[in-house]
Amino acid sequence: MKKLIIGILASGRGSNLQAIIDNTKKGKIDAEIGCVISDKEDAFALERARKANIPAHYIYPGTHKTFLDPECEAEYIKCLKKHNVELICLAGFMRVLHPPFLRVYRGRIMNIHPALLPSFKGLHAQKQAFDYGVKVSGATVHFVDEGVDTGPIIVQRAVEIENDDTPDMLEQRILKIEHKIYSEAIQLFAEGRFKIIGRRVIKK
Repeated sequence: MKKLIIGILASGRGSNLQAIIDNTKKGKIDAEIGCVISDKEDAFALERARKANIPAHYIYPGTHKTFLDPECEAEYIKCLKKHNVELICLAGFMRVLHPPFLRVYRGRIMNIHPALLPSFKGLHAQKQAFDYGVKVSGATVHFVDEGVDTGPIIVQRAVEIENDDTPDMLEQRILKIEHKIYSEAIQLFAEGRFKIIGRRVIKK
């Protein structure tokens, strides 16, 4: 049976990438990683990919800090197509994707967010939740659409905030949950075990 080919876009240390690598090796995900692409030449995620013998690419993102320049975005798409990528997973990729990119991979781009969406969108979500004083936070895997952290939700898992927590402690506990649920979401996609109805992702 042909395995799903996934492409990972990452900007940083790549801990979620490593969890996906490990779970593909363990057989918990029926997929293989076709390539890893980063917008940062020194991203440790690229080293993780090379160590696992996965094609690793730095592609210049352009001059803007929050999104890819259109001509650069086209290079990302070209690379993903070269490696026959069917599902894109954003793993700490700190860029907003434009509608042309989203149209090419509509319903085939996932992201992981360290909060229970729709609460605490954007950057520093763990600290946002901690500072707000909520009793429960967590992590969310969702499809990517034109908004920031607004796409249909695939998997969520809650984490209780303890009285003696610090933002760093909360971040580490949420990260452990991220490593589990991202792989769960990818496996659901690989098995074709859901359908999207409006904003709802319905598991089969």
